[in-house]
Amino acid sequence: MAALGKLDDPTLPIAETCRRVGELAEHLGVIRPSYQQIRVLVHAERRRAEARRAAHELAWDIYMGIRAPRTLFEQE
Repeated sequence: MAALGKLDDPTLPIAETCRRVGELAEHLGVIRPSYQQIRVLVHAERRRAEARRAAHELAWDIYMGIRAPRTLFEQE
């Protein structure tokens, strides 16, 4: 999964990520994952990356005094 996060470029189609993962799999001598498997994992990884970015942004804003700490407990 870590390699997938490094190989995925959200500005490119998932098919490109699938090609990159397939090339890495061949290089490592393992079976290439299917496009469907890659698609599911890429979507999950992109959601996690977005959640991490949002959490970092919120923490930074609280640290800088842009948002109040109570923001942590509010739902958006």
